[in-house]
Amino acid sequence: MADVTMPQLGETVAEGTVTKWFKSVGDEVAKGEALFEVSTDKVDTEIPAPASGVVTAILVPEGDTVDVGTKLAVIGNPGDSLSPSSTQSTTTTSPPSVETPSITTAGEDSSSEGAPLSPVVRRLLAEHGLDASQVVGTGPNGRITRRDVEDAASHPKSSTSKIDGDEIVAFTKIRRLTAEHMVRSKATSAHALMVKEVDYEAVEVVRRKYGKSFKEMEGFSLSYLNFNALATVTALVDFPHLNASVDGDNLVLHHQVNLGIAVDLDGEGLIVPVIANVGGYNLRSLARKIRQLADGARDKKLSVDDTANGTFTISNPGPFATLFTGAIINQPEVAILSTDGVSRKPVVVEVDGVETIAIHSVGLLALTFDHRAVDGAYAARFLNRLDEILNTREWAAELEN
Repeated sequence: MADVTMPQLGETVAEGTVTKWFKSVGDEVAKGEALFEVSTDKVDTEIPAPASGVVTAILVPEGDTVDVGTKLAVIGNPGDSLSPSSTQSTTTTSPPSVETPSITTAGEDSSSEGAPLSPVVRRLLAEHGLDASQVVGTGPNGRITRRDVEDAASHPKSSTSKIDGDEIVAFTKIRRLTAEHMVRSKATSAHALMVKEVDYEAVEVVRRKYGKSFKEMEGFSLSYLNFNALATVTALVDFPHLNASVDGDNLVLHHQVNLGIAVDLDGEGLIVPVIANVGGYNLRSLARKIRQLADGARDKKLSVDDTANGTFTISNPGPFATLFTGAIINQPEVAILSTDGVSRKPVVVEVDGVETIAIHSVGLLALTFDHRAVDGAYAARFLNRLDEILNTREWAAELEN
């Protein structure tokens, strides 16, 4: 027999919400097979079964939020008796079940077929301005789960009209969390912006030469982001005050670069997967990791640790041909780099000591930095170092190996 408990999903995570059970009482399960899904603020994680056997009890229903270490279910041996109260939440105390008609009294919350709402569902309904009647429950006996509320909030079936036909659309959870994080950052940091034009022709030559073979081998394109990310990691070694965070009157310098890459979730909000200890990556391996985390973010396959402990972030609106972007710092970091669009432009170059006009790939790098941590001259030198790395690094050698 094995107890299934709420796992510790990150150093700072104290609780989790069971959003889905993949097995029911009486089902067989193999060790390592996905048993249930847990949701935190931004990440949904599938949790594997700790042992093989038969699910004999489910003690916490979908939609309930419980502390780390709480007993959620029991896995027993074939033939073990099944718990008669296997779908009852451990967070509430109820008298023995009695066959009575489903009645809703004034002020009592209920959902489809009289299934009661959990505290977390009631809270989410209030936050999103929804009524239980607007949400279709997919849990046992039509119970409304946390995911049901979030789905209803993300895809409202109706909206409230105001004057001249204006509509009110409630923020989704991820949209609300993104908004709160952005407002808090602007209120915390002394935001300053510095922009530098960069000649990407050296990078472009490598992309043209190796782009086709890279895509055939890796399954995705060799983008400017990959070059910018590795150049950033290299430059931060020389400019540690940008790989830092503010703690009261102190600046904490992080000796390990944990690079965050902001990922858009189809307009619903942002999430920043983090590549921990990125200093050991080359161009190809870093490109693979960026792709892996971006896909995981959009498919909701990231773990809590995949978004934790970032020390510097890159925002990449470049694929949309943006000019330059003053991104908002991802707290508690002190800087964020926006890698904007690259386009073909005429530039002045020197050939055999004579100036002439050539067509090169040119783009802008925009650094938003916390003026409490560093001054403009420091930020300017960092951008200059980035430019130097992009133009002089032996990029071809990293793709040939």
